Amino acid sequence: MDRFLAPHTPEAVAHSHLTENLFSWDTEHPSLNETLIAGCASYQAISRYLNGTDLYLMPRSRSELENVLRRYAYDAIHNTISQARSEIERGGYSRMCHLAETSIRKVLDENDNAAYLLALHRPQQRRQDEEELSEFGAPRFIRIK
Repeated sequence: MDRFLAPHTPEAVAHSHLTENLFSWDTEHPSLNETLIAGCASYQAISRYLNGTDLYLMPRSRSELENVLRRYAYDAIHNTISQARSEIERGGYSRMCHLAETSIRKVLDENDNAAYLLALHRPQQRRQDEEELSEFGAPRFIRIK
């Protein structure tokens, strides 16, 4: 995880704050801290992808990867909001989603993170088959068990 979000990044700090203060983090302010929730959501999204949780169709491109990470971040935002005791300010949900998307995009833009994440869950033989077929413009494999 440190490769993508080091312990000193705002996302990792937000995740630490929420997990360490599980029962009191939402009572510190009259309304939910949008930046804190969005940072934690992007951290959780990348962590969930690294674990391979609920990943059935592997992303083939950066845009598909970004969509998966965004969906995971939205799930994390929904879960956090459902546990909170404070109210969301008007427009807060869309701001949180935007902040999480920006954070995810920033992580994918750094170094070769997008390529690394795309290759992470693909079996080696399947990667070679897809590379060969992509030269001919053939559709990807969908394995049915």
